Amino acid sequence: MRTRPPRRMVVVVVIAAVLGIGAGVWLPGRETGPASAPPPPRPVVAPARPGDPLPAITLPDLHGQSVDLARFRGRPLLINVWASWCGPCVEEMPALTAFAAGQGAGGVQVLGLALDTPEGVRDFLTRIPVTYPIVLETPGPADASVRLGNAQGLLPYSVLIDAQGRIVKQKLGPFAAGEIEAWARH
Repeated sequence: MRTRPPRRMVVVVVIAAVLGIGAGVWLPGRETGPASAPPPPRPVVAPARPGDPLPAITLPDLHGQSVDLARFRGRPLLINVWASWCGPCVEEMPALTAFAAGQGAGGVQVLGLALDTPEGVRDFLTRIPVTYPIVLETPGPADASVRLGNAQGLLPYSVLIDAQGRIVKQKLGPFAAGEIEAWARH
């Protein structure tokens, strides 16, 4: 006569089997021993500092046209890195727009560098118009913001470039009311 195993034992065996199968699926990519492959190397980018030349950066504008940042040489350039989902970025936009509009033909140029999607930026611009040019970048460990010195990857981030193409100042965080004009004097 054959006896049936107790129900509790069957449940334990089933749970153990499920856990064993789950571990077999989950663990193969997680080996830590000498046989595992090293992770791919992350791009190493040396963030620019004051005195460094503007890194070679070409990014698309909202129409998909390539914009080489070197084209802004000859006049000072304030690059403001922002995103449509960044509250402090959005708050300082009207002041940046007013600053840009008041510069005239020989003043400081303003360029917005959006770490955002084209759709996100277009939607933002329908609500808050900006008159200065905007280029787009995909956020990442070697994006243009990092190359311009934003090692922490926080927003907003601004960089002042002199007429000769050298980084003069870098600012992490939003501008306070009335601060842009004084900060942009070099």
